[in-house]
Amino acid sequence: MPHNLVLFSALSRGPGHTEVCQAGLMGAAATIVYADHLLVAINKPPGLSLATSRATSATAVERLLSALPGAERDAWGLAPDGLWLVHRLDVGTSGLVLLARDPDTHRALTAAIAARRVEKTYLALVWGRPRPPFGELEGRIGPDPSDRRRMRVTAEGKPAHSGYRVLAAAPHVTLVALRAHTGRTHQLRVHLAHAGHPIVGDDLYGGPRHHGIRDARRRHVLAPDHPFLHAWRLALPPMPGPESAHASELVLTAPVPADFAAAIEVLGDPILAAARAAGIPA
Repeated sequence: MPHNLVLFSALSRGPGHTEVCQAGLMGAAATIVYADHLLVAINKPPGLSLATSRATSATAVERLLSALPGAERDAWGLAPDGLWLVHRLDVGTSGLVLLARDPDTHRALTAAIAARRVEKTYLALVWGRPRPPFGELEGRIGPDPSDRRRMRVTAEGKPAHSGYRVLAAAPHVTLVALRAHTGRTHQLRVHLAHAGHPIVGDDLYGGPRHHGIRDARRRHVLAPDHPFLHAWRLALPPMPGPESAHASELVLTAPVPADFAAAIEVLGDPILAAARAAGIPA
């Protein structure tokens, strides 16, 4: 595998882990990537809000389940009163969301995330070409007083740490892999915009849409109605227990939405070749 496709750690880890890759492209509905008696991993479509308070987390679970095809939901016997939301994604962000099937698993997974033992890798198309080709972004993040919808990098904010790696670049845009080491609101979007490389489709942080692109087909695919930010891969640590199905690491990946995949296809090589080499359907 070429050096620039080693995202942050080896995708093939040898014995001692299980890897589940959902094939095909993601449509408008949510899909189940993985399920067992402890947890369910769902590929969330963009546009589905999981915003909620701790006191009303069931409403987010209900919205997520309602986005699943009825046959998938019924096949696994999924119901809101038997599921606990482990983490959230922004409304415009697609990708992997975890649900626990019992309180103990919920506590174990949320503790693992808090301790940074769950590896989350995101994919994004960003404007421009980040340099160097890999690095860390560590600006503190806090509310933007000029717009209550936005966050910004500010000395008064909370510490925030993100990592990025360039997978491939084309004129005007770059495909990157991202890691959010902390969990601030809009963290990856804010850090990338602050670095001068906002995410394609992110109207809240991205500024002008087309950035000088003349080709009509490229202009079209690079003007989505949501940010091209996708929670692509989760690596879960072992969860030992007397009846645990997770005595070894569990690695999950989910395909990007159809419009993200279409943009990769239209952009062509080297972005298309990099996506295929990394196992990203397009």
